[in-house]
Amino acid sequence: MIRDITIGQYYPKDSVIHKLDPRTKLVGTLAYIISLFLFNNFLGYIVVTLFLVGVIKASQVPFRFIIKGLKAIIMLLMITVLFNLFLTKGTPLVEFWIFTITKEGLRISLFMAIRLIYLIIGSSMMTLTTTPNQLTDGLESLLGPLKKIKVPVHEIAMMMSIALRFIPILLEETDKIMKAQIARGADFESGNLVKKAKSLVPLLVPLFISAFRRANDLAMAMEARCYSGGEGRTKMKPLLYQVNDYRAYAIFVLYFAAIIAMEIVL
Repeated sequence: MIRDITIGQYYPKDSVIHKLDPRTKLVGTLAYIISLFLFNNFLGYIVVTLFLVGVIKASQVPFRFIIKGLKAIIMLLMITVLFNLFLTKGTPLVEFWIFTITKEGLRISLFMAIRLIYLIIGSSMMTLTTTPNQLTDGLESLLGPLKKIKVPVHEIAMMMSIALRFIPILLEETDKIMKAQIARGADFESGNLVKKAKSLVPLLVPLFISAFRRANDLAMAMEARCYSGGEGRTKMKPLLYQVNDYRAYAIFVLYFAAIIAMEIVL
């Protein structure tokens, strides 16, 4: 399960999506996430599905690798579906004991499940095709106007980049600790919910210690290199828009316009 989390990981490929400017991918991902909540009809889901399939094909990232990231949200997905299925009022379809499944609840739960799956896949595509350094530069560039009101844009982008970079590191560390604890007789699978929660204590304590140690080492390394924030810093590879970036923006505009038009018409 730990290795199935794909958010924060980078999958190296020489694809069109990988070569796009990070600002293009950040804006596109934000527009994609917003678009998931702008429609409530099947035609909209068809358009989103075609768009997402096209992006996955263009990225050259294996579909099986992307799907692995969904295993980590199975529990959240089930809770979302069940709550919408049983707590939405409307026309009853099935009634048993104290539970009632309505036509509206079935529709909303199905739509919410698809939206959540597409949300995770779309967000994963950005991190799978963009290195943490590129994400930092792109985010800092997009938030650049906030510097005029004294917002520490560089520091915010740096913190987000470090957080993303630490995700695969901590996952690997968690996997190592779990294997070490299992070799010593720990059991993380059997028992009820309370027993499973207690069994996580031998896992969480060394994980927190390791995380704090890594954070301290990183802070000392940055101080040793005289890091003092983003003031006056230059970049070895400045961000420059290419022809494919403008084409990508045009595709985003057409996609967004199609979603809005379908919602207005239907």
